Formats: sequence, structure tokens, C-alpha cells
Amino acid sequence: MNSFRHRRISALGLPVLVLLISAAGCSSADDSASAAVPSPGTTAEKLCQNLDKVLPAKVDGERREDPSPASALTAGWGDSAIILRCGVARPPKMVDPKVAEGRDPDAVAGGVEGVKWLMEKQDGGGYRFTSASRRAYVEVSVEEGRDSSGALIDLAPAIKKAIPEGIADLTVSN
Repeated sequence: MNSFRHRRISALGLPVLVLLISAAGCSSADDSASAAVPSPGTTAEKLCQNLDKVLPAKVDGERREDPSPASALTAGWGDSAIILRCGVARPPKMVDPKVAEGRDPDAVAGGVEGVKWLMEKQDGGGYRFTSASRRAYVEVSVEEGRDSSGALIDLAPAIKKAIPEGIADLTVSN
């Protein structure tokens, strides 16, 4: 009777082991980029959903490859070379007088194709741009070593179309 029980466990164990190995192979080593999904207020969320519908398929020559988790509030191009998050909180430096006066070396304000941006150099390299004077804040991160102007030029028409000028909805919890 002991040998019967042993054979039964072995016969059941092999398919279960194969299933576990297959599942582990599918879920590990996923190279897709990830991005934290913002939690904007209702107005900003609707604007961001509209933005998602008009975003270009290519930005700065890179094809769209959205980060995980999938959300209408995030988008990506070039396997995390360029990441967009819509509905983010207003960056503290956006209201810093040193930035407005051009006295902060890590953050500058400017405009590209009719969209105003706050540019911040990131600690790990690369830059983060946050739109200003729009009804929702849009953040674009560009990896180190990449010319960011192409990304901002390519994204400007969609942002102007979907996110009207004005004061952003500040009810954000990210």
C-alpha cells in the first residue's frame, strides 16, 4: 500500500511541477518598464484619459511600449527611454522662486511648442519634465544620454489638444 501511495504522489507531482516551472518562466525576467500610476482627482483623470487617446504611436523615433501596470494615466516609448505619467502632483520646485528666477541649477522653466515645462535633473541621470499652466500635470521622464527636445516636440500637440490651459486640479494622492 505504501508503494501505491508513493506512485500516486509522483504521478500527480510531475504535472504540478511542470506547471509551476512554466508559470515561473513566464512571470520572471519580464523586461517591460514600470511606472507608478498617479491618483488624480476626477477632472484631471478625465483629461488624462483623453490624452491617452491622442498620444502619438512614436515619440523621438521610438515606438510606444506602455509600462506596467497598464493604465490610461501612463505611457512609454522605447522600452522606458521615455515615460509619461498624467495626473501627477504639482512638483514642489514649480512654486520655488529660485526656479522662476533661474537660480536653481537642477530645475529650469521653459516652453516647447506651446507647452510650458519645469525641467528637473534626476539624481540617477536623465531629466523629468512637468507641464505647467495646464488643467492636469503631465510628467515626462527621459533617460540619461537622450536628447529630450524630440520627445517634448512630439508630445506637445497631444498635450495641447487634450489638456487645456488653466490651473490644475490639485486633488492628487500620489
